[in-house]
Amino acid sequence: MSENPSKKRRASWDEYFMCMAQQAATRSTCDRKHIGAVIVRDKTVLSTGYNGSIRGMPHCDDVGHMMENDHCVATVHAEANAIIQAARHGTAIDGADIYVTASPCWNCFKLIANSGIRRIFYMEFYRDEKILTVARQAGIELRQVTLEGGE
Repeated sequence: MSENPSKKRRASWDEYFMCMAQQAATRSTCDRKHIGAVIVRDKTVLSTGYNGSIRGMPHCDDVGHMMENDHCVATVHAEANAIIQAARHGTAIDGADIYVTASPCWNCFKLIANSGIRRIFYMEFYRDEKILTVARQAGIELRQVTLEGGE
């Protein structure tokens, strides 16, 4: 069977889930950095998250940022929110993968590691080099995903 040259290329699973993470990031309520996360196991979405204020609290975009050491500390990070959402709904994530638009900070990396997630897919490497060493030691795979078209 020959290939149809006009047929659009089908996205890989990694691209598909990373695009979902990008979409989740559009819900972010802190304009300093919009991050989205999607937790997946067996090609099934288990949970999503984005960086935003503590439930019921005002959003940074509306009331300003709570800055410490050049970081806004008012928000809960996307990875943490995805893990929390899974916990709130009784969804087991042990052995799952997480797709994040930027690599996790150290605190989120620790949450991911202790939750049983085994692979972290990210688009942009963001800040914390120590996750590279600790991920190897903990047996957690880190993989950068680039989307076709440079997104």
